[in-house]
Amino acid sequence: MEDYLEMIYRICKEENYVRMNQLASNLNVRPSSSTKIVQKLNSIGLVNYEKYGLINLTEKGEKIGEFLYHRHMVIEKFLNIIGVEDSILKDTELMEHYVRPMVLKNIEQFIKFLDSNPGILQKYYEYLKNNNQQF
Repeated sequence: MEDYLEMIYRICKEENYVRMNQLASNLNVRPSSSTKIVQKLNSIGLVNYEKYGLINLTEKGEKIGEFLYHRHMVIEKFLNIIGVEDSILKDTELMEHYVRPMVLKNIEQFIKFLDSNPGILQKYYEYLKNNNQQF
């Protein structure tokens, strides 16, 4: 359900609502699968949805969706920094469902540290290059 809520959040940032076919297409699933999950999200108060209608987030759903989106972006940036290229989306999807909040916060702080100390990151890239590591 997290992937659905995150995708609804992403689309709603741009359009304020989501259509079921659009959601299914973005998640590469059948509309019938999306309908079941959206109905569940509606029943627990995370989205507003009426049959054949538009989907939008409740206040609670928006807060959770924002967190899910943020978590995704932090993990994706971290994987990008350490040189994951081929499978970055797959690895991000796998990691985001298991990372604990404290670990996520530490990853985010590490990224901020590297952003403010670019020389360290450059040394890491040189290390990878000199040791025939992928990057």
